Amino acid sequence: MNAFFNVPTPVNEAVKSYAPGSLEREEVLREYTSMFNSTVDIPMYIGSEEVRTGNTKPLSPPHDHKHQVGTYHLAEKKHVQDAIENALENRSKWANTPWEQRAAVFLKAADLISKKYRYKINAATMIAQSKTIHQAEIDAACEFIDFLRFNVSFMQQIYSDQPISSDGIWNRVEYRPLEGFVYAITPFNFTAIAGNLPASAAMMGNVVVWKPSDSQIYSAKVIVDIFKEAGLPDGVINVIYGDPVMVTETILSHPDFAGIHFTGSTQVFKSLWTQIGNNIQTYKTYPRIVGETGGKDFIISHPSADSKQVATAIVRGAFELQGQKCSAASRVYIPSSKADEILEYLKNDMASINKPGSPEDMSNFVTAVIHEGAFDKLASYIEAAKNDKDVEIIAGGGYDKSKGYFIEPTAILTKDPKYTTMETELFGPVVTIYVYKDEDWSDTLKLVDNTSIYALTGAVLAKDRYAITEATVALQNSAGNFYINDKPTGAVVGQQPFGGARASGTNDKAGSAQNLLRWVSPRLIKETFDTPSDYRYPFLGN
Repeated sequence: MNAFFNVPTPVNEAVKSYAPGSLEREEVLREYTSMFNSTVDIPMYIGSEEVRTGNTKPLSPPHDHKHQVGTYHLAEKKHVQDAIENALENRSKWANTPWEQRAAVFLKAADLISKKYRYKINAATMIAQSKTIHQAEIDAACEFIDFLRFNVSFMQQIYSDQPISSDGIWNRVEYRPLEGFVYAITPFNFTAIAGNLPASAAMMGNVVVWKPSDSQIYSAKVIVDIFKEAGLPDGVINVIYGDPVMVTETILSHPDFAGIHFTGSTQVFKSLWTQIGNNIQTYKTYPRIVGETGGKDFIISHPSADSKQVATAIVRGAFELQGQKCSAASRVYIPSSKADEILEYLKNDMASINKPGSPEDMSNFVTAVIHEGAFDKLASYIEAAKNDKDVEIIAGGGYDKSKGYFIEPTAILTKDPKYTTMETELFGPVVTIYVYKDEDWSDTLKLVDNTSIYALTGAVLAKDRYAITEATVALQNSAGNFYINDKPTGAVVGQQPFGGARASGTNDKAGSAQNLLRWVSPRLIKETFDTPSDYRYPFLGN
């Protein structure tokens, strides 16, 4: 016990290729087939209990919505209260567990994902969230592993950050977990985020009540299995499903509510913030509010940019994961001098993309959107564009939900930079393009900055260094993650800490020590070795 421990130096997990004939391709397809043709009954996890209420909902893949892979059980208010009380009962023991012991749990979890569970968690993500194997690999396997390993290193870094001490005094800071419990609300689109939001708070000694998205419960079950096998004690992370209004009202009305770790829509986050504010007199402490929300992320191309690179950035940035990344490119600004060339490359690329289909067919670049509500919303915007004389659908525009919730990658060309799909977050494979006059470059930067309430990600493509410099300055408040000569997606843990401001969240940068600092409450301890015994200071002498 009498030692300062150094955790293993984190290195980003290598992404497997899943190329035809590769072992990993065979293994993940075998796991996918087995899981797709099986059914699971997923309980809630409250303390040491697996809770089944009998009030269930089905789990179906978005790309085959008539096929059922399982059911999950819904909470009543009593179960939410039980989860809170169970978390609080376990708080003291977990908070007083030495940090290296907590670190070991999550390092083991990372190792389990890297090896034993890699294909299972990827297959679950392919089934539950209709991710291609590449998108599942970089998310459920690699990013999740990176969150766990890098966060352990960040935890050590935080604990080692200590104040200076003057003569006769020893100053030290301890980083206490929050007094109470943390509420984690996680999204459907990233298994890694679903695992990281509860895990990052728990790693710092907190206890958690976790509500996964209804559309991610299938792969959330795998996360629970991993944490249990890694040795996470019962009651540290309690998992519940059910009506979000009831669950949230119950949690946010509790005096020991100490913080919320959220990823989801801007509207929901603002509602949560309002509820917390209205309940502020109830709480024992000021809750930590950490959220990453929406985006209306941009690409702006300078006349000096390479046209093929711009087209590639649009296709990858807008259509990977069916545009269901909060960082996905959804509004694009291209110069008139290069517009024909860029659009021709773009249309050719989009014509080469298969019709949306199952992720089991690894020739598919896009699959299904997450559920019928998302499908209907996107279809309505596409239909509106088809009937609007001021815009043109230059590629895609098809959709079909007879088997799966399939929306073709769609590119809309508009003459109006304020057209609805240039401003509204759609969260799907729809990108809108505006052509600006070359001489209006500087004004277009102002347009990009002023168009959206969001400020999550954005990208500039240019060869002209002065143009890059101008864009970097002009758009400094437009994106928390800003990319030069790249698409605006694909942040890597430890390399590009992720988060945005404005209506995109609190910018607490997941994948960095900044985020973990939100889950501790520092206590300064000053120890004096030569304690005064006379109240009189020298200036009082005659």
